[in-house]
Amino acid sequence: MNFRSHPSSFSFGNTALLTLAAFGLLGAGVVLADRPAVAGSGESVLVDGDSEKYLLRHQLAPNQTVRYKVTHVAKTKTRMNGTEEVANVHTTSVRSWKVRNADENEMTFDHQIDSVEMTQQNGDQAEVRWDSTNDKEPPKVFSVVAEQIGTPLATVTIDGKGEEIKRESHAGSKSSLGMGSLTLALPAEPVAIGESWSVPSEIQARTDDGLVKTIKIRQVYTLKKVKAGVATISVKSQTLTPIDQESLRAQVVQQLSNGSIRFDVDNGYLLGKELDWDETVVGFQGPGSMMEYRARMTEELVDATAVKSAAKPNRSRR
Repeated sequence: MNFRSHPSSFSFGNTALLTLAAFGLLGAGVVLADRPAVAGSGESVLVDGDSEKYLLRHQLAPNQTVRYKVTHVAKTKTRMNGTEEVANVHTTSVRSWKVRNADENEMTFDHQIDSVEMTQQNGDQAEVRWDSTNDKEPPKVFSVVAEQIGTPLATVTIDGKGEEIKRESHAGSKSSLGMGSLTLALPAEPVAIGESWSVPSEIQARTDDGLVKTIKIRQVYTLKKVKAGVATISVKSQTLTPIDQESLRAQVVQQLSNGSIRFDVDNGYLLGKELDWDETVVGFQGPGSMMEYRARMTEELVDATAVKSAAKPNRSRR
């Protein structure tokens, strides 16, 4: 399934793709590099002169289950040939990592969607709703998502930096549409407040003449503060490949990330994430065409007190 087969196929009212993207059920689109690189001095600003450095690492324990509530709201307005259409999506889901085994070097877990509540509306069409916890039969537009609920989408092995060592896909894919990779990429070395690290990525987009073009981007993470053992990290996507066609820009802007992440430094897991999109592209399909994309995605740990922390390796803050 490739939403890029036509420049407007994602932006012009196709909200089902947004819904699938929220669960990683689209064809692979964003490819992350193997490891993050700490940014150079030109990209790192020491915020408050604090020289203390923090070693950020994922930690999981065997038989541990970590659950997150994910809320995704998006509004896409398009104007083509004098016709304007508005598409809305609202999705709330609970996803979980069920850890099979873990040690200080590698962690293997099953990633699955436990439940979902979805709403979408295209233009003047009737609103479509479905709640997996109450409604037995899903509408056709949500059938792909419904088939995957409660079963592992993938079995993933990562290291402490969040790098994928191995992935066995059972359903879905690595696609994220700017919503972030499955795990948070952490720097190889300890970082101080204000320091940044980056992860290169690639987006496949289709040009006006039908060719597939690879757009190189990078996710730049910056450690903004650490308070009471919680690190606040900003994330922003930067486009490295020049984009000279607005049709390409319309495909790319919806796959870029801009927001903040909260990470438990002591216990080694994500606490929450907030990403926002506010983009306008004019002329993406000829004169007079326009696309406006407004969206917000939040991810919150469910019942933090129930999350059992992994046994900590012998490490220290430096």
